[in-house]
Amino acid sequence: MESTGLTAGRLMRRAVRRHRGRMTVGVLVLALHQATEAAVPVAIGIFVDQAVSTGGLEPLLWCVLMMVVLFAVLSNAWKTGARQVVRAIEYETHLLRLEIARRVLDPRGHQTGLRSGELLSIATSDAEKAALVLRAVSVGVAGSTALAVSSVALLLVDVPLGLGVLIGVPLLVMGIQALSPLLTRRTSTQQEAVASTTALATDLVGGLRTLRGIGAQTNAAERYRRSSQATLKATLRAASTNGLQDGLTAALSGLLLAAVAGVAGWFALNGRISVGEFITVVGLAQFVAEPVGTLGWCGQVFVTARASAGRLASVLSSPWLIRSGGSAAVDAAQPLLSLERVSYKTLSAVSLALKPGELVGVLCYDLRDADALLAVVAGKAPDHEGRVLVSGAAMEELDIDLVRRSVLVEQHDTDLFEGTLRSNLLVGSSATADLGKVVTAAAATDVVDAHADGLDHPLADRGRTLSGGQRQRLGLARALLAKPPVLVLHDPSTAVDAVTEELLAEGLAEVRGVPGLATLVLTSSPALLGKMHRVLVIDDGRVVATGLHAELAENDLVYQEAVLR
Repeated sequence: MESTGLTAGRLMRRAVRRHRGRMTVGVLVLALHQATEAAVPVAIGIFVDQAVSTGGLEPLLWCVLMMVVLFAVLSNAWKTGARQVVRAIEYETHLLRLEIARRVLDPRGHQTGLRSGELLSIATSDAEKAALVLRAVSVGVAGSTALAVSSVALLLVDVPLGLGVLIGVPLLVMGIQALSPLLTRRTSTQQEAVASTTALATDLVGGLRTLRGIGAQTNAAERYRRSSQATLKATLRAASTNGLQDGLTAALSGLLLAAVAGVAGWFALNGRISVGEFITVVGLAQFVAEPVGTLGWCGQVFVTARASAGRLASVLSSPWLIRSGGSAAVDAAQPLLSLERVSYKTLSAVSLALKPGELVGVLCYDLRDADALLAVVAGKAPDHEGRVLVSGAAMEELDIDLVRRSVLVEQHDTDLFEGTLRSNLLVGSSATADLGKVVTAAAATDVVDAHADGLDHPLADRGRTLSGGQRQRLGLARALLAKPPVLVLHDPSTAVDAVTEELLAEGLAEVRGVPGLATLVLTSSPALLGKMHRVLVIDDGRVVATGLHAELAENDLVYQEAVLR
């Protein structure tokens, strides 16, 4: 779904519109609930004047029946209305999370600049808070209904009293809402701080082994402690503003109640109003404090929802990283993938071509060159110079789905999912007959044979029950099973021993070294480079040598130091 130009206000209005059925029912029934609550002190006043003061049995029975009906309507209206609104909130939260997940996982990418932890916080916490705008709207309308009914009842009892409430309550609400801009700023700052700390925690947990390996866990813990303390301070500032608003609401509501009750008591002593009307006025004045407080609370919820909606909108309306092209014609006679004088980040005028049946190795002395090259062939470098061609057609002119079917980039870090070995290997593929072949080619037979249930062995989330080498080989097997015309591998054997690496290299050459397929391997492994039809060496962003692994290892001392172990 295209959400260009989406703002916080538009997102919140859209939330109300797409649940207008449930919201209409919920708002109407909650308004009925508040109207009947406001009618309770009126009914008690009538009870006193018509039944208690007169001592008649029949008026007493009618008043009791009226109270039973009133409380029955009140109770059922609340349950029905709250149920509809809660359903709308839960559905909207779910829809927002789906939108964020769809936007983040879209192959065209996004230019938000946010880390995974920040996106996770937006998809969970912010989606939930933004959906609360539905609660603010429904409860706000219901509270306004209660104030309207109370004001009318007070006007019917005594016009000056009714006018006092009608004038005093709006002034009270506007005074309380004066804190909203400050609350918006502090809430937004607090949510950004929470997202930043969540992202940092995600990064630290993911790289915990590396941090321990280099002895940096103390510095990492200190960095997280500082981030957590900053988040705590932001949260306390937002909470203090919330508390100030709550305190002002309670104090001013109490003053309003005291003023109305005092005037009504004076009128009752002077005989201007009856005892029952006095009870009605005092009861309504006391009840008015509840909807006034509710409106203040709605203001807080609305501010929080707006801040979260703004963060959601910034992700949903972020520009695409990759612009999807059309159906440009491809030429089967051209190389499956070619780079023509491509410059990007550390790369400078790099050219290479992958012909059908070729296995090409790339050795980058600088890891930044490898990262830049991967971004280019994956189509994630829209601002590169030079041309990237897929079967003779410019990559940016091709439909993104066609590019994904043509070029598969298997990153160094393998993502596995909760399920079985079989379900992880068959992601996006139905080639069950080739499962055994690719498992053997990836030297992963020991991973399958280690479990009695074989390919049906269950995996935990992210494959955390497996070793790094096992995850790496399963990722390679999954990539081989997909059979993309162009397969790009990044260090597929760094976590395996030398014997397994040799088996893996032989299996890769056997499965991919066939007509119609081409493979690009970025690695420093001599076993893998030895199986390549040719090797390109990139130094300082440029291709400085090309040849067979054996020739380069024999004649180039720098190459020897980089690959020979």
